[in-house]
Amino acid sequence: MNLNQYEKAMLAGELGYPRQSALQQQIEVGRFFDAEDFVEVSQVHLMADTESLGETGVEYLERLAAHPAEERSVMVPTITDPRGIDLCQYRRLQQKQEWAELEQRAIAAFESFGILMTNTCINYQIVQAPVFGQHVAFGDTGSVIYANSVCGARTNFEGGPAALTAALTGRVPRYGCHLGQHRRATHAFKVELQPVDLADWGALGAVVGQRTGSYWSVPLLTGIKQVPTSDQLKHFGAALASYGSVPLFHIEGITPEARNIKDVLAADAASNLTVGSIKAVDIENFYQTLGRHKGKVDVVVMAAPQLSLLEMRAVAEMIEGRRVHDDTDFVVATAPEVKNACDRMGISRILENAGVILLQGVCFYQMYARETGRANGWKNLVSNSAKLVNIIQGYDYVPVLATTEECVDAAVQGFLKS
Repeated sequence: MNLNQYEKAMLAGELGYPRQSALQQQIEVGRFFDAEDFVEVSQVHLMADTESLGETGVEYLERLAAHPAEERSVMVPTITDPRGIDLCQYRRLQQKQEWAELEQRAIAAFESFGILMTNTCINYQIVQAPVFGQHVAFGDTGSVIYANSVCGARTNFEGGPAALTAALTGRVPRYGCHLGQHRRATHAFKVELQPVDLADWGALGAVVGQRTGSYWSVPLLTGIKQVPTSDQLKHFGAALASYGSVPLFHIEGITPEARNIKDVLAADAASNLTVGSIKAVDIENFYQTLGRHKGKVDVVVMAAPQLSLLEMRAVAEMIEGRRVHDDTDFVVATAPEVKNACDRMGISRILENAGVILLQGVCFYQMYARETGRANGWKNLVSNSAKLVNIIQGYDYVPVLATTEECVDAAVQGFLKS
């Protein structure tokens, strides 16, 4: 890879071991993807929950944190994805004390780097959304696809170690979504329905993801007549990334790179573009593949992605004056900044008075979901998040995708209406 003088100094160890080792790792990644050089990034979003890190990962962070501050401080603003433990609620969820202690150690290490503990996967709705053409290093799949597609920024999926190296060096290898040629549409789908509920948008994302299914795929959607909200695009993108490993999509006339459809089509699009359609029956079939719980619902979960302030208000309006069923738990996860706003506006009070377990700074599947589920007797799960429904199947749950209103009703009644 071609290195500038500053990068050569880093590689030589002149800026300390943490940056030297970070750049060495990035060079290997760059060589694997045939990157010619590096591109500087303006911000980093870091995934590093303690369930994934484990004791070994936290010890690694602590070793880096032992270096002088000038060698370990992040070079660009760096924020965090949801954590593995809500330190205010973990006892209620019957989570282990040792998990909380590991979490506290990880937080201390991150803070020593100068990382901002935002603990959210919806940073683009809360902290600072990247702007068109800006190069960033985001880790969470939902954050990546939103930044690329809705904001028009440029980032690859940068997993925890890769995002940390980007924070220490201020750059990433120039490949994938950082290059214009990889942002061209490879698939085109005419959407012959208009999704309404957030779950419908997630289902649409899942269907598109299943039909593309490659990191190098770029779906283009036509036929969407009404401009989606930020939350609708959030659920669509999160599901698309979950079911298809796709980091970028275009919607004709809506997303910034597809205002003119010709801008996202390659010169040989007529011969190489995969074309298809998505009808209402396709979405119905997707719902049906997940089925419906015929008996008791153990837990209703709204998370992955975390809820925005508008989503929180909508759930509060649906459940106000009602009460979560004694045999069902209702878990809602949001970002700490949204939780603070909900506290101030009385939304938290409405939810908690109804019996909702309100979590902040975490995401359900990243918080020891298997062990927590067993401790609480959770098996039959209902959610309005297609992403969560996809992932949580691997943690010994039987999930069902339902609309937001159906989720609230199931939490109150203890079962899903057929």
